[in-house]
Amino acid sequence: MIVESICELIEEVAPLALQESYDNAGLLVGDSQMEVTSVLICIDITEEVISEALQKKCNLIVSHHPLIFSGIKKLTGQNEVQRCVAIAIKNDIAIYAAHTNLDNVLSGVSGKMAEKIGLKNIQILQPKQNLLLKLISFVPKLHSYGVRQALFEAGAGQIGNYDYCSFNAEGIGTFRANENAQPFVGNFDELHSEPETRIEVVLPHYRKYHVLNALLKTHPYEEPAYDFIPLQNSWNQVGAGVVGELEEVEDELVFLNRIKSIFDNPTIRHTSLLDKKIKRVALCGGSGSSFLQDAINAKADIYISGDFKYHEFFEAQKQILIADIGHFESEQFTKDIFFEIITKKMPTFAVQISDSKTNPINYL
Repeated sequence: MIVESICELIEEVAPLALQESYDNAGLLVGDSQMEVTSVLICIDITEEVISEALQKKCNLIVSHHPLIFSGIKKLTGQNEVQRCVAIAIKNDIAIYAAHTNLDNVLSGVSGKMAEKIGLKNIQILQPKQNLLLKLISFVPKLHSYGVRQALFEAGAGQIGNYDYCSFNAEGIGTFRANENAQPFVGNFDELHSEPETRIEVVLPHYRKYHVLNALLKTHPYEEPAYDFIPLQNSWNQVGAGVVGELEEVEDELVFLNRIKSIFDNPTIRHTSLLDKKIKRVALCGGSGSSFLQDAINAKADIYISGDFKYHEFFEAQKQILIADIGHFESEQFTKDIFFEIITKKMPTFAVQISDSKTNPINYL
């Protein structure tokens, strides 16, 4: 198994195209064609993690947070990032990160938090917009089934919990071939009419070229007609945070204490209790304070995230209970996601979860 193959497994779940513009996810250090002996999974990469990889003979480290975030101009060992990169290169250790692309999928960081808490009916808290396209093409009626299937297999036609979605309308296409053409049907210099099916499918923007290639390979015409139209729809399968419901309502203190236990929190920073039951829960792994209003709009009883600043707690305005459980604590189960992705496809492959403590925050 080579590095590239492991990366592709992760990117099937969390495509790199879904990372935020400021992010630096992907293969950061190493040769994509290098053979992988063993994988070490972590949240952050530190010198301790690099040493652990060497000790355990892991030559690929998969991390949630990118080791290289703002770029490196020198490699002189003046800080921990430079030292980690230098040691990794010297010892042929590849480094890969899946960060905000893993935050932005329903089965990602926030989805795993929701699973641990036991939420049902989980939805994206702040769906992404302007990430969808509509493909329209016109296909000879007898070939429409084969073209449609190829488009579905290339990643088109998924809407929410449904796949193989399309709209089809019958009509008549006309064309005339000149002396340079090689027409599939019709004669040279003669107007031809052909029964055709208008096929419409929705697709993510990052699947555009896969879908276009599928269309061109299966469409029988020499010059297929097609249009890609940008959509302004919200994409409810992609975005920040999630919101869901508990099977049974819980008292606020009971629920907060359960959260402390699940996430192994020494302490939780929270706003004043509102003396009401908890049923609807919004959450976001990592730094999620900017999505507080989305949680309020979703009519959540509590919003769980990390990195709230002092004045941001006032923004709850007694409309919602805020629970800041810490950045690392909220993302700790990301290691489980990586482990499940890799071992699901390769159950016997050597995948190890790091034992190193990388949370820089300590509690007294």
